[in-house]
Amino acid sequence: MGNDSMDNTVRTGTELLWSVLGGDPALVDRVEYGGPAGLLAARLPVMELARASVAVCSLAAVERAGLPGPVRVDDGAVATAFVSERQLRVDGRSPVSFAPLSRFWRAADGWVRTHANYPHHEAALLTALDVRDGSVEAVGAAIEARGAVEVETAVYAAGGLAVALRTPARWAEHPQGREVAARPLLTRERLDDAPPRRRGGPLRVLDLTRVIAGPVATRTLALLGADVLRIDPPGRPELPDQHADTDVGKRTSALDLDRPSDRRTFQELLDSADVLVTGYRPGALGRFGLERPGLVTARLSAWGEYGPWAGRRGFDSLVQVATGIAVTEGSAERPGTLPAQALDHGTGYLLAAAVLRSLTEQDRDGGTRLVRLALAGTGHWLTHALPRYEPGRYVTDTEGPLGRLRHALSPVAYEGGPAGWSRPPGVQGADAPAWATA
Repeated sequence: MGNDSMDNTVRTGTELLWSVLGGDPALVDRVEYGGPAGLLAARLPVMELARASVAVCSLAAVERAGLPGPVRVDDGAVATAFVSERQLRVDGRSPVSFAPLSRFWRAADGWVRTHANYPHHEAALLTALDVRDGSVEAVGAAIEARGAVEVETAVYAAGGLAVALRTPARWAEHPQGREVAARPLLTRERLDDAPPRRRGGPLRVLDLTRVIAGPVATRTLALLGADVLRIDPPGRPELPDQHADTDVGKRTSALDLDRPSDRRTFQELLDSADVLVTGYRPGALGRFGLERPGLVTARLSAWGEYGPWAGRRGFDSLVQVATGIAVTEGSAERPGTLPAQALDHGTGYLLAAAVLRSLTEQDRDGGTRLVRLALAGTGHWLTHALPRYEPGRYVTDTEGPLGRLRHALSPVAYEGGPAGWSRPPGVQGADAPAWATA
């Protein structure tokens, strides 16, 4: 009576990610999991994303270092690291996670989320809305008078960040949603046959990233012994709390790449770098000539380097809203959020893993290497590829005297054991008061 055709094999997120990275499948058996259960609770498999991205980053590190021991993944450490920006304290002071104008707003026909943590993004938001009074009340009134997509369009045109809330179905139909769904989670390319650029000593990583995902990747590379130098434009430094959280292990500097002397300094740094990690919107750094033979370049974007939104800025919170995650995690009354900036953190550890794997393969085969990831791609992977609890996988249909029954399969399972019960339930009380005959 069991459903023998049902395939209950569920590959773990670690197996899936390690396959995407092109790693040796046998290494996955070295991962040991532990720690408290029930962390980063959500409707989507956020903890599995977190656990898997950290696991493959650790696997890539031990593979590159040639270490033989196991990889230990503690859910408590993983969950805490995925909210590292909330754990931060500076002389006892809690960090500022979101500015007052970075939030959900009711629009005339739905919801909008804005991101205005950086002063220039706040200024662009107010300009787009034609609001001089930057209070929550004034901005709320301006947004409530307009449609959600209208606000999204106007704010992006002004150089700000706002995204209309979409359901998963609407995102799947959106041109950018279709582009994201048609692409792999990440790409790793070998561009030529150039030899590696390493000249002895620590790995040199030039860090041109901001906010969380890119800085988490480079923070991890610094942990593993790389000499990481982060460069920011002098007029737009990283937010202080963000810097305190994600720049541990690094050195940071400011260069204006439009100034000839700073441009020359940057080019000299790039000439001697082994890895370049960028996190600006696609095309923003193209004019600076970042290509070098033998370099490993990792490019991170919000929406991907393709489709109508390729040139748009974006952050984890906005990707959640556009892709339908906020609807999935919300209620009928209000959109919701993931329990962590999981797209940022997950992409960061995956980016570090992709860099490490590219370096390992480059050591063997040479070649200039290019890695590309997008937060929207990680969001699609979270919502479509990761194993989720689906009751339908664990029930079966049985025909019998009571009709067609759908019921739970037994959780008692072992090799050589029964696939299911030998008979369905019969009419109550209709059996003879005797043992079954042999």
